Amino acid sequence: MKKNMIMLAALLIGLCGCGANKAEETPAPVEEKTAETAEQTEETADAEKKALLVYFSRAGENWEVGVVEKGNTRIAAEYIAETCGADTFEIVPVNPYPSDYMETVNIADEEKKSGARPEISDTVTDWESYDTIILGYPIWHGDLPMIVYNFLESYDFSGKMVYPFVTHGGSGLAGTPERIRSTAAGADVKDGLALTGKTIQNDFDSVKADIDTWLADNGLVK
Repeated sequence: MKKNMIMLAALLIGLCGCGANKAEETPAPVEEKTAETAEQTEETADAEKKALLVYFSRAGENWEVGVVEKGNTRIAAEYIAETCGADTFEIVPVNPYPSDYMETVNIADEEKKSGARPEISDTVTDWESYDTIILGYPIWHGDLPMIVYNFLESYDFSGKMVYPFVTHGGSGLAGTPERIRSTAAGADVKDGLALTGKTIQNDFDSVKADIDTWLADNGLVK
């Protein structure tokens, strides 16, 4: 009887040992956890990416459209920001430009000749949190308005992607994306979009398709 009990105890110990070894040898689903972690990391990174739409626009008397309450660039900017889900920042001068068209033309001409940098009334908060900058401006005297140059020189564009769009009366982009590249050091400047101010004011629905295509081609649609 004693011998049988000894043999039974040894058998139980052996079974327990086998069970423990079997549990220890069962591999953890390392690959599944790694894939899940990578997916979560990618989703978190995407969520952290932010777009900021920066624009300069002028209301009042405009070329070919008369006196307007909203500037051409602002109309396009509001639509783009809504479509992209981007935050917005308006470049507002400390000293506003006149409502009279020719007065503004003359002031802008003098600013360009002198290389002026008109003062901006506000600054972007949390600039570092944005990796995508959508930049809108009118073409003045075949160039960026000088106040936009001031904006470009006031921030560090290293590692940021810049998508320019312009409103114009016939000059198109006027080579301004290249000027942005040379001014905003470190910026990755993408292909720009040119929109005529007259069409924006009088038939905005007709330019929405062009805007939507440009946004989609650049992966900017929300």
